[in-house]
Amino acid sequence: MLGVMLATSAVAQDNSNSGAATPAPTAAPPAEAAPATVPAATGTAAPTEKAKPVKHRHRAPAKVVPLSEPTVTLVSGPAQVAVKSLTVRGQAGLKGEVVAHLKQGDTVTVLSQINLDKHKANEPAQWAQIAYPASAHVWVFAKFIDKDNKTVLTKKVNLRGGPGENYSVLGTIEHGTAVTEIRTKGEWMEIEPPANAYAFVAAMYLTQAAPATPTTVAEQQPPAAAQPAAPPVAAAPPPPTDRIVSHEGVVGPVMSPVAPTKYMLYDPDTYQTIDYLYTTAPDLDLGRYVNMRIIVTGVEGVDQRWPSSPIIAIQSIQVVATNAVKHVDLRSPRERGNTH
Repeated sequence: MLGVMLATSAVAQDNSNSGAATPAPTAAPPAEAAPATVPAATGTAAPTEKAKPVKHRHRAPAKVVPLSEPTVTLVSGPAQVAVKSLTVRGQAGLKGEVVAHLKQGDTVTVLSQINLDKHKANEPAQWAQIAYPASAHVWVFAKFIDKDNKTVLTKKVNLRGGPGENYSVLGTIEHGTAVTEIRTKGEWMEIEPPANAYAFVAAMYLTQAAPATPTTVAEQQPPAAAQPAAPPVAAAPPPPTDRIVSHEGVVGPVMSPVAPTKYMLYDPDTYQTIDYLYTTAPDLDLGRYVNMRIIVTGVEGVDQRWPSSPIIAIQSIQVVATNAVKHVDLRSPRERGNTH
C-alpha cells in the first residue's frame, strides 16, 4: 500500500514539472488587454488626457465711420478748397483716377454740379465739375499731333488723364488747335491743359460766397411817362398830318434801303418822286401796281426824317393804265446823261 502511494506521488511530480514547460496559451489574459483609450496597434501604456483643439481668435473688423455728407448746392463760378488736401479725379466718383491735388485756400472754377443716382457706401454723391487745374497736365495720342507745328491733325482729339485709353476723358480739342508739349511717353504726349479741359472734386469740400440778395427797387423805378420812347420803325413811319390830296403818277419800287417806304408814286416824264406810298391795310399789296399809272387819294404829310419827300397814307387807288411804261429808269437826268 505504501509503495503504491509513493509511485503515484512520483508520477504526479513528473506531470507538474512537464506542465511548467508547456507554452502559454495564445489568448492574452483579460488583465493584459489594452485599455479602450489606447489604439491596439501602439501596444503602449495609457496616454494622458487628449488635448483640446486650439481656438484661433479673429480680429474684429475696423469700425467704418459713415460718411456724413451735407447737402451742397454749387453754382457756376469761383469756389475755394475748404480742406487741407483735396483730390482731383478724372470722373465723378471714386472710380475716377487721381489726376491732381489741391490744397486749402486754392481757387477753382465750378462748371457744374453732378449728383450721382447710385454710389457706393462712404462715397460722396455730390461732385463738382471744375476747370482743369493749370498746375496739372493732360495726355493726347501723339500720332494725332503734327510733329513740326504741334497742332491737331484730326477732326477731334480726346484729352485723357494718363498715357492710355484706359484713362478718363477730360475734354477734347479740335482740328488745328496748337498744343504745348511737355514730354512724350511711347505713343502718348503729355501737354499743358487747354482752357476747355475739366476734372471732378467732391462738392462738399468746396465753399462759395453766398450770392447777394437782390434788392427790390420797384418803388425807385421812374414813372412810365419818364421812360424814353421807342425809336420809330422805318417800315411804319408816323402818320402824316391830316391833309387829304389826290395825285396821279406811276407806281415804282424804292431803291434806297433807308427810304420811309418800299414803293413810291413818281412822274414818268421827269422821274421825280411825287409821294412815298404808305398803307396800313394788310391785304393791300402795292407791288401789284408797279408800272401802273394810278390816281391815289389819301392823307399827305411830311416825315421829319425825310422832309423833302411827302408821304401819302392811301385811302383809295384808281388805275388809269395797267402798263404805263415798258421800262422804268429811276436814275436822275444827270445820271442818265453821264452814261452817253
